[in-house]
Amino acid sequence: MTARQITIVVVDDDDEDRTLTDLALKRSRLSNQVCFCHDGVDLLDYLNQSGRWSEPGAAPRPGVILLDLNMPRMDGREALMKIKADPRLRTIPTVVLTSSKAEKDILSSYDLGVNSFITKPVTFTQLVEVLEIWSQYWFQIVELPGEPSAAQESASSAAGESTT
Repeated sequence: MTARQITIVVVDDDDEDRTLTDLALKRSRLSNQVCFCHDGVDLLDYLNQSGRWSEPGAAPRPGVILLDLNMPRMDGREALMKIKADPRLRTIPTVVLTSSKAEKDILSSYDLGVNSFITKPVTFTQLVEVLEIWSQYWFQIVELPGEPSAAQESASSAAGESTT
């Protein structure tokens, strides 16, 4: 099987973790475009193509989001809640990738609609192994939703408006 070319958005406030994740994705032979956001506010700017992401083409719709939980300004939980509440964004698969192993974080993430919860491995070698398995699953096995058409977005918005 051939991996699909989709954009991955990695959201993590730690420079070293972003660098290690980028290196691990490259070591796992994943050739997808990777964009990095620093926190939940930056992620929502990315998804809404505003702020530093407002230039045309700067923020392609992600096929999957790798989301840390504990970040300043807006943490991953709040960002996840906003993503899953937005009809335009809720179909984007979101995977928590965090150092937390707390049961309350796992339960609250799934309650908010996360698609998977992964605890960051301790070593770089383990991170590469985990992201190799993750990339095989998400890009070779799973059928991901495409970018919604204008008609689908309009229908989703109308459905969302009628329930509020």
